[in-house]
Amino acid sequence: MSGGRLRSVPVWLVPATATLLATLAGLDAAQPWRDELATWSAATRGLSGLFRLAGTIDAATGPYYLLVHAWLAVAGDSVAALRLPSALAMAATAGLTAVLGHRLWDARVGTLAGLLFAVLPGTSRYGQEARPYALAGALAVLSTLLLVDALRRPSRRRWAGYAAATTALGLTHLVALTLLAAHAVAVLTATRAVRADGGPGGRSDRSSDGGQRRPPVPGRVVRWWFAALVPVAAAVVPLALIARGQRARQLDWVDAARPGDLAALAGGVTQSSVVGGVLLGLAALGAARAGRRGLLPVSCVLAPVLLLFLAGLVVPLWVPRYLVFVVPFGCLLAGAALASARLPAALAVVALTGLLGLPDQAALRRTHEWPRSATVDYRAVAEIVGSGRRPGDAVVYSPRDSWLFLDLGLRYHLGGRTPQDALLVEGQERRGDLWAAECDRPTECLAEVDRVWLVLAGRRSEPLAAVPGVKGDALRDRFAVARVWPHSGITLALLTRRG
Repeated sequence: MSGGRLRSVPVWLVPATATLLATLAGLDAAQPWRDELATWSAATRGLSGLFRLAGTIDAATGPYYLLVHAWLAVAGDSVAALRLPSALAMAATAGLTAVLGHRLWDARVGTLAGLLFAVLPGTSRYGQEARPYALAGALAVLSTLLLVDALRRPSRRRWAGYAAATTALGLTHLVALTLLAAHAVAVLTATRAVRADGGPGGRSDRSSDGGQRRPPVPGRVVRWWFAALVPVAAAVVPLALIARGQRARQLDWVDAARPGDLAALAGGVTQSSVVGGVLLGLAALGAARAGRRGLLPVSCVLAPVLLLFLAGLVVPLWVPRYLVFVVPFGCLLAGAALASARLPAALAVVALTGLLGLPDQAALRRTHEWPRSATVDYRAVAEIVGSGRRPGDAVVYSPRDSWLFLDLGLRYHLGGRTPQDALLVEGQERRGDLWAAECDRPTECLAEVDRVWLVLAGRRSEPLAAVPGVKGDALRDRFAVARVWPHSGITLALLTRRG
């Protein structure tokens, strides 16, 4: 591909197409994992149920759930339908990354950055997940691109576009608003450049026809930026305050950040330690060579990472996938490094990076769990129950209130063929939660049941012994194990009434 050919097509087209093909390949191969089951549970509720959920535990993801709710009403809730918006968002991210690279450098940098982004295993991983990370990545790059345009050619329309994109970014992913620290650096840098080139005591800015064009007043640039943040604050602050009160429940599984977490971040967001190391090395080389033009993408990587890490030292917040939105900016720096080589050599590096990630690409299409050894095979259990169920059968889950969402996994795959939930007293939607409430007198609730499908977390050789509390006592008193099916991360047992 020559430089002339690169200029003959839109800079976004090839990276966006390559990314779309990568994310659509095997889109529905891996079964939905627990986080996607939470998305399905939330998005298939009525609007009143969605708002109850947002007020109880998941306000931060509420706007995304609302978007998916509207999408599923049209597309259905198949695995492919659940994930297609993320695949399209990742393709948009690649195209926008290429355009931003073109703005900051040239078409070659933009194209190489977008292509490198396309071959990362993490791009496929989060482009095939029904969660907000792919959409947040697209909005992060769009917001930054619109900021660059507004700083170069200020107008109300451009600042309004920036405000809208940044508001959408905050509503999609609160952590992504750490990007505003990098945007502040860009605004201050642009202000200084205005003073040097056209402000008091500086050089006049001449238009292409030789006439003089009045440069923007430095203080006005800052005021425009702050004005653009007003709608962002108005929309996001109430959401953030509600989400803050839910942190103890929503993030009770997160540990405090440790210094070693920074070293593992590149592998976490790219879903491959080898590919992450390659991207990190290329990005560092590009940052060293880019000079002033690299300040914005460097800030867009470092500011969110450092802010979340420092916050995570005090409050448990450090989750690598929350920072997936910084990957396109790392690819921009890597593209700047590759652009210094001849084009065939640069494309060879991109291809080699893709080859190094192939084992991880194959693995993520088998399971989305991380680590992959923690896979829970909901689909296999659902197939056994669906083929062996009889009228009057019941299902019991243990534990019911874990993040594995055993009940959601079975219901997603079986739908209306799911056996009666004998212990259910209040479902997730009515309760406004991700977990249902169970009967506190299980002996009475199971009195009319002759067969129970017992679904347990983990591989259990003695399933009845693994059920704690009064629920376990009720099952052990009245039922015996007829058969056990151990699967990855989950055990199914068929219980029959004694005598």
